[in-house]
Amino acid sequence: MILELHLLQSFPVSNLNRDDTGQPKTATFGGQSRARISSQSIKRASRLLFNHYGLDKSETGMRTKRLIDNAAKQLTKAGRDAETAPGVVTAALEHLGFGVDQDKLLTEYLLFVGSQAIDRLTDYSQTHWDTLAATTAAKAAAKQAEDEAKAKGKSRAKKAKTEKPKPDKQAVADAKYILDGARAVDVALFGRMIADNKDFNVNAASQVAHALSTHSVRNEFDFYTAVDDLKPDAESGADMIGTVDFNSACYYRYANVDIAQLTHNLSGDTDLVDRGLRAWLYSFIHAVPSGKQNSMAARTLPDTLLGVVRDRGAWNLANAFLKPVVADDLMAASTERLTDHFTRLRAFYGNDQIRAVAAASVTGDIPHLDADDTVTGIDQFTTRLLTATRG
Repeated sequence: MILELHLLQSFPVSNLNRDDTGQPKTATFGGQSRARISSQSIKRASRLLFNHYGLDKSETGMRTKRLIDNAAKQLTKAGRDAETAPGVVTAALEHLGFGVDQDKLLTEYLLFVGSQAIDRLTDYSQTHWDTLAATTAAKAAAKQAEDEAKAKGKSRAKKAKTEKPKPDKQAVADAKYILDGARAVDVALFGRMIADNKDFNVNAASQVAHALSTHSVRNEFDFYTAVDDLKPDAESGADMIGTVDFNSACYYRYANVDIAQLTHNLSGDTDLVDRGLRAWLYSFIHAVPSGKQNSMAARTLPDTLLGVVRDRGAWNLANAFLKPVVADDLMAASTERLTDHFTRLRAFYGNDQIRAVAAASVTGDIPHLDADDTVTGIDQFTTRLLTATRG
């Protein structure tokens, strides 16, 4: 079963998701330049809201490279030596099969882990302290010997590339326990990929599209100046000048959830699946990326909402806007395009796979859909969809 969410959301002057040059991201679609917000940006904004919509912090994960420092601090609080603790945790992670940047004491990759990962890594390091401390001391001694040999000019051999040791079965089992995401709804939704440890990969249950403007967009820039408050009155002119890029656009946003995959990822916990779907739905509706918000305050909500629960398949409705919308009222015209495209697909491909439809507009009408498919508020919207997911 698939739960789909289609949103139309207009943002005024904004730079919610910028590229490496500081400009709002764009994409060419239908031969025209469109404003774009990346799926990664939308997912992060949504993840940060999960705990506001019914999920406990223990039921969400974290994405981090900083397991070593946090576990080392806990070991120090437990009475272990503060200087030795980071090396012990590093040795623990390496034994479990994870690469570590030795200089920065960070894992090689951002790891998407459950909320208990730091506590469990701390316990593992505590339990195996003596063995791991001995490993750390041996590595430190070998490095010191190598540095001394280099200083005396005795080390001329090219250093061979060392292969990471492959963890044994027990280490793999320990690592799975430490990094377990079976109770982390966001890990279950958005998946996890660790290139060097494929056993820990989680297939994402949710797919999220890049948001695209329904119309053509050209980026603009704001020329700004700032004045020193303590500058003498006799002096004139700005003390700082610069430019900030922005655009304004009506976006089409799309995301879906494969409920069977989510249930599998959460080990069949139907209560957690239900609460996870509710959190996902409310969070995606309310998610707004944080880029340049302090200077632009582009805090809007979706105006048109369309939700679909289907037994199979998935319909991204972006092709409704393959030809850019041109209208004085972009939201009304975009809503008309969206619902017309959905109705045409429904008529052509059949309605048998669709379990429920819920559509709503904050400021206008919902054309092309039957009255039975429309709702008047967000609670009615979410209740209809979530009830349908329960069969």
